[in-house]
Amino acid sequence: MKKLLSWLDNYLITLIAGFLLIFLPLYPKWPLFDILPGYNVRVRLEDVLILSTVIYFFIQVIRKKIKLKQAPLLKPMFIYIVIGLLSTISAIFITKTIYPEYIQIAKVFLHWFRRIEYFSLFFIFFFALKKPSQITKFLPLLFLAVLGISVYGFGQKYLYWPAYSTMNREFSKGIALYLTEHARVLSTFGGHFDLAAYIMLTIIPLIIIGFLHKNALIRTLALILSLVEYWLLILTASRTSWVGYIIALIIAFTLLFLKKKPFWVISRWFTVTALSVFIMISFGDMSERFGHIFKLEGVKAFLTSPFKAPPEDGIPMDSSLTPEEQLNIIATKTDIPPTPAKDGQAPAKDRQKPADVYYDPYPELQAYLATKTGETINTSYSANALKYGLSAGIRLDTLWPNAIKALKTNPLLGTGYSTLVKEHVWEFTVAESTDNDYLRLLGETGILGLISFLAIFVIILKTLFIAFKQTNNPLYYGLFSSGIAITIGLLVNALYIDVFEASKVAYGYWSIIGLILALAILIIKPKQHVKKNR
Repeated sequence: MKKLLSWLDNYLITLIAGFLLIFLPLYPKWPLFDILPGYNVRVRLEDVLILSTVIYFFIQVIRKKIKLKQAPLLKPMFIYIVIGLLSTISAIFITKTIYPEYIQIAKVFLHWFRRIEYFSLFFIFFFALKKPSQITKFLPLLFLAVLGISVYGFGQKYLYWPAYSTMNREFSKGIALYLTEHARVLSTFGGHFDLAAYIMLTIIPLIIIGFLHKNALIRTLALILSLVEYWLLILTASRTSWVGYIIALIIAFTLLFLKKKPFWVISRWFTVTALSVFIMISFGDMSERFGHIFKLEGVKAFLTSPFKAPPEDGIPMDSSLTPEEQLNIIATKTDIPPTPAKDGQAPAKDRQKPADVYYDPYPELQAYLATKTGETINTSYSANALKYGLSAGIRLDTLWPNAIKALKTNPLLGTGYSTLVKEHVWEFTVAESTDNDYLRLLGETGILGLISFLAIFVIILKTLFIAFKQTNNPLYYGLFSSGIAITIGLLVNALYIDVFEASKVAYGYWSIIGLILALAILIIKPKQHVKKNR
């Protein structure tokens, strides 16, 4: 019994990390309870598990079983957290961009604590890896998580398995939704962008291991799983994550020039890239979404329609149904359908709308308001939305200008977390988004926040590159090249998506990079010790 307790004392954190590696991406976003009334962000089971693990982690720190100083990201992460706190205090008392009421102050501190929660996973996984050989125990767990996510995503697309979204206040209550023809797959994630970013994080290690692992069976399984996961990426139709994936591929294979012969690297990189581009152009909706920007069209769409009919009581997530048809699904007896458009109003089919809008609800909305209140509203799409698509139009017209305005208000510390989408200081917004992590960092925490946050990645990239050069183990340098590649790929992704604020993406990145960075330190330290003793 003593031996078992002693072993658990040393390795319980490793067991917990292995469980979290599978659980965090696979568990759907089912809420437990509201943390703030009327707000999108809710407490979920993973928050409870992470908090419990952090408490145990700090008990081990107090007992000196874990030495925090060994973690290379301790200082830069601490500096960023301090700057985030200073930004919050500044927003409340100096710039007064946070309204002095409980719920507004609680919201800004909630976002500050969420950054701490995300960072905590790095430390949990960093100290979970006790020796280099343990990395081979974590990789199968990661692959099982990828397989589970892929299977569930295909079930959503082709078999009408339920989806749980956090894209708006009502959906985030845990309502089961069903994807329609043009809806993008989100698997167990809260949105398709989150899923696509996670795929980018995990598919690169799969591909590299598929070429470098010494075991032929593992190589084959890794490549098959990477192909399965890539099809899931296509179903998300996320252009930004696809670009991040292509750039990450280039980075990973470029680094391998330092370890492998040029023909070995070029032949494999070209094969993977050519196949990726061919699939993207030929199948799914992603090529059409690129066409919205470059005015091109995909070759054709294939396997984009479900294999079976939707459930009779299903709630469509992204529907082309008319309001009357939607009410037939969810209406109560007190619901009154909108009155059809009056003569002289432009019917929906004659209206100019963005290329990425499949169903335009504005004519029906205008008709409904005219019937009920006599009001008229501007239902025209902006020039940017019509030219580049609705997705880009929202960013160019509203989200990015808001962040720049906040930066001008306080260049050093910004206007505080969760302040960029409201029009008035007193306004309580139910969700936050800038869809550009750099502009969000600048707007919320200023230049100091951006610099301190990016410093974290400078240390990650430097440490992984040093370890990459020092080892000749194919699995290890393959993981280091993958770690560098997915870091750069995610930084590219952050140009268009708030990836570091998306909980499941943040969980995935800091978990994976914690393991890879721990492996790097275990490789570097013995080398440094040998050099000192020479």
